[in-house]
Amino acid sequence: MIQGYGLPVFPGVAIGSSVVYRKAQRSLPVSCGEPAVEQAKFDAARETAREQLTALFEKAKVDIGEEQAAIMEVQLLMLEDLDYLDAVAAAIQGGEAAAIAALDCGEEFAQVFAAMDDEYMNARSADIRDMSHRIYDILCGNTGFQLPEGSFLLVAEDLAPSETIQLPRERILAFVTRQGSSSSHTAILARTLNIPSLVQSDIPLDVAEDCQVLAVDGFTGTWYADPDEETMKLLLEKQAQAAASRQALEAYRGKESISKSGKKVLLCANIGCAEDAVAAIAADAEGVGLMRSEFLYLGRDTLPTEDELFEAYKKVAEIMGHRPVVIRTLDIGADKQVSYMGLEQEENPALGLRGLRICLTREEIFRPQLRAIYRASAYGNLSMMFPMVASVWELKAAKALCARYRAELEAEGVATKDVPIGVMVETPAAAVLAEELAKEAAFFSVGTNDLTQYTLAVDRQNAKLGQFYDPYHPALLALLGHIAKAANDAGIWAGICGELGADPKMTETFLKMGYTELSMAPGRILEARKLVCESEV
Repeated sequence: MIQGYGLPVFPGVAIGSSVVYRKAQRSLPVSCGEPAVEQAKFDAARETAREQLTALFEKAKVDIGEEQAAIMEVQLLMLEDLDYLDAVAAAIQGGEAAAIAALDCGEEFAQVFAAMDDEYMNARSADIRDMSHRIYDILCGNTGFQLPEGSFLLVAEDLAPSETIQLPRERILAFVTRQGSSSSHTAILARTLNIPSLVQSDIPLDVAEDCQVLAVDGFTGTWYADPDEETMKLLLEKQAQAAASRQALEAYRGKESISKSGKKVLLCANIGCAEDAVAAIAADAEGVGLMRSEFLYLGRDTLPTEDELFEAYKKVAEIMGHRPVVIRTLDIGADKQVSYMGLEQEENPALGLRGLRICLTREEIFRPQLRAIYRASAYGNLSMMFPMVASVWELKAAKALCARYRAELEAEGVATKDVPIGVMVETPAAAVLAEELAKEAAFFSVGTNDLTQYTLAVDRQNAKLGQFYDPYHPALLALLGHIAKAANDAGIWAGICGELGADPKMTETFLKMGYTELSMAPGRILEARKLVCESEV
């Protein structure tokens, strides 16, 4: 028996035969010497890629739903990105072969996304690489990997977005990849399919190829090649217990999230679009604790119009009905490159012009969004919160703009409703000033990912600092307790919308602190409700 470890992205146990996915070896073609010919090759390959991605998008909508199908939409939009197309054209004019230009320019764009200080945006670099590799493969005549029949555990160095989309999901028992992250498409698909999986594993590909049986324990992050009899027995018992536990969670569907002592918690979903709201309803979420507005701004050549934003917010409001929806205003900055905004490169984008800072300095961006939110408020139960707040004056300035734009709409005869305005507490400054901010805010929602990063001065994207990124650090817990107390003392509610919101080790702690809302991935709702209902707190 050989065993090793990886980062678990979904709990459970899988046992079976393994299949190793090795990418096709890519040759490096040379230019024919005629830029016009190479450009024509690229244009034809781009059209073929568009046809393939469109077909994959339609397949994904049927197989895994609109939410995950959006992976292909990102790539389709990148095929039209003028910055990317201009970069490829310039490289071809400079003498590069079309295939190499497509690959190299895609890698440059991917590295920009990989450097972003946002876990989700960081993972989108894989979308861009996948798109450029697709064009490269079309130009080089490479064919895809053929999977065998039957069920299996899939092992790979990494999996690109379009590769995960094309997999026969009903036959995949688990994923084990040597690269990837908790926000990679492998991890996203694993959570969608509810299958145990590991990323960043230390499994040698030749070991996975040679073993007769591969087992994955998604609870501990352990993989076993040809497990011995005793280990196999323990894994089978664990597997049966996990299946029973999943079925038992259905008993909590439709129940209120109330602890044994009577403390009620609202269990909400984090979403990025209307399709995610549908998934939230299916998961029995009691609302939306975080709608990430930035997804409405990405993959475009121009700012979304007020009408476009209104339609997106209105659709979410209508889907959620009476349930509360908290919209986070645009959280984008120089680290999340959107070329049409004209943002400058920064040496330390995590501390730069991002979140509310850019909105307060670029009214032409903020005004359409705030007006759209107020227009959509007539169709549901909307609130809004501002990201990256560090001072009371910032909140006051943003609220003043809200009042001005709502007054504009009312003067135009447009129906609106009151929209509670809150603060996304994710800077240590906001946490320390919680008492003062609570006098101006209708609620707090803590972004634990950034609050941890800024409190500990640890870049959460740097894998080498993993041992220093401690979400249970005493300093962070002290800030979390302080935030909740300030909210309760001021008579406003406080919630958690970062990764810790779904952490079972923190549920009782949050209840004790006084948090009354936890927002998470939809698939974790029932598990969290069970923990709340069984809590003595």
